[in-house]
Amino acid sequence: MPVAGLGLTKVTSSSFFRRAKTDTQLFVPCADHTPRPTLTRFDFHIIRRFLGGYLALLAGLILFFIVLHYVEYMDDFNEKGADIWDVFLTYYPNSIPEIIRLVSPLALFLSAVYLTGRLSQKLELSTLQTSGVSLYRLLLPYSLIAVFVVVFMFFFNGWIVPITNKVKLEFELAYTKDSRVLEYTNIHRQNQRGSLVSVGFFDRADSSGRTISLHRFDENKRLLQRIDADRMSWIDSTDTWLLVNPVVRKFGVDGSESYSFYAQIDTALALLPRDLARTETDMEAMTIKEGKGYLDELRRSGADQIGLPLVTYFNKFSYPLSNLILVLLGVPLASVRRRGGQTLLLATALFIAFTYLTVIKLTEPFGYTGELSPALAAWLPHIVFGIVAVILILRVRK
Repeated sequence: MPVAGLGLTKVTSSSFFRRAKTDTQLFVPCADHTPRPTLTRFDFHIIRRFLGGYLALLAGLILFFIVLHYVEYMDDFNEKGADIWDVFLTYYPNSIPEIIRLVSPLALFLSAVYLTGRLSQKLELSTLQTSGVSLYRLLLPYSLIAVFVVVFMFFFNGWIVPITNKVKLEFELAYTKDSRVLEYTNIHRQNQRGSLVSVGFFDRADSSGRTISLHRFDENKRLLQRIDADRMSWIDSTDTWLLVNPVVRKFGVDGSESYSFYAQIDTALALLPRDLARTETDMEAMTIKEGKGYLDELRRSGADQIGLPLVTYFNKFSYPLSNLILVLLGVPLASVRRRGGQTLLLATALFIAFTYLTVIKLTEPFGYTGELSPALAAWLPHIVFGIVAVILILRVRK
């Protein structure tokens, strides 16, 4: 009805909520009269703002990490003679996929919290809930985007990131403090059960090593044989190692010892050149298929200290799931109006997100050492915080 003297129309609370319910109808009856959820204009409004915030935060975090990294390593690049064009046209473009993989859950989480908090502060969520729309239904547009990001990140992390990481890691070895020489010195590998290989220095370029020692033990870990050589080289045609100036020492059960000197001998080891050039970052530069083959090779060689590559491999499957879990944590957290407004909400959200990501990093070393199985070390933080998200959704006001 018109309000005298103001030219306005008075809107009663009942007509307001009735209109809100009609404009944001979230269920459409089907032929069998069973209501089924369908996307509405309000859903597309949420999706558009949610995606926009996510992409803007992602771009901001990428720029932040690049600037921070360049400030830290600028002196290294200059000292090692890195061309400035290679730094910004080769190294950092190939670093972006790894940054996206790492910060995507945080960007998605902050976007969900900020958007939901804004809707809550403006009473838009209260209006929808009063008109009969539950929090579960409001989660639909958020969940659709989160699931899409999880699927995309699985393939992105499993096949795209390893390709760019190869270029990135090679550049770091050549132009940062982690030089190639330091990377392949004092190498100790298990050849097979009861057999160890030590290499003083390995040159990855020509697949040759210096200061070689091969040890063979019996079941009681008693030394049976030791071979010391000045140098060894990989022979592609025979898939064997050529030992130069080897000295073969054999130890008897009675404590006797014998020596044999040779100019050179061929020996077949379970280790390949790439095994001696193996580093902690190798799995990061492998696709899921390559990583599985790499782990199979390690097992065939009898290596038993493979916790680190196993955890890294399982993380390729588990880490993308954090994008969904953080959204399921963020929406119910921000859906309730609290004193302190957006500032306190974002501070709380950041604390939760960093706690989640910190727990992931703190759990991984237990998988490296075998105190937890590598699979459990990779999945446990996501399971725990997934349960927390479900509890939060169930407890929050619907």
